[in-house]
Amino acid sequence: MPDDEPETGPLRRCLVNRTQGRREEMLRFAMAPDGSLVFDPRATLPGRGLWLSSDGDVVELAVKRGAFPRAARAPLQVPKDLRTQVETALAKRITELLGLARRSGAAISGFEKAREWLQTGRGGLILQAADGSAEERARFAGGRALPRVTVLSAAALGRIFGREQTVHVVVAPGRLAGMIEIEARRLQGVANGRVSGQ
Repeated sequence: MPDDEPETGPLRRCLVNRTQGRREEMLRFAMAPDGSLVFDPRATLPGRGLWLSSDGDVVELAVKRGAFPRAARAPLQVPKDLRTQVETALAKRITELLGLARRSGAAISGFEKAREWLQTGRGGLILQAADGSAEERARFAGGRALPRVTVLSAAALGRIFGREQTVHVVVAPGRLAGMIEIEARRLQGVANGRVSGQ
């Protein structure tokens, strides 16, 4: 698909590695009125989107190779810290969604309470602190086949639940769990092993 084809359908093509992915799993960027490039985490800004996969160093490669101005066919001011901006925006999005889940009673934290949700079949997604013990995280999950993500720090998870630190969070099945999982997977790809929300 040429770069100038309009966005249609549920798939988007990455400017760097040319792979296709579902639009909600990709990273969308847009040109602001002042000619600067901005990350569009919700993919709602007006104008033509410039899409990247959320795999590893793709954001940095796009900046280094000049992929954004070439695809936009216009001069663009591309921030040097674009990858950091993307990580920060995705971590904020996860925090907002998880806060919404907590307030609506669709998320619980703490080893015992969250484990009880798992044992009674009320869990749809497991979120665990990326800086928590790998052995404890595995013991908590207990081999369950639920989606499990580890992208935020214990301090970041704790702030959402009004605690100093939280390692284990379980989210009830449903739309919010699905949205949180997608955002967490995008952040996991971009962060490439770094812990977000220190």
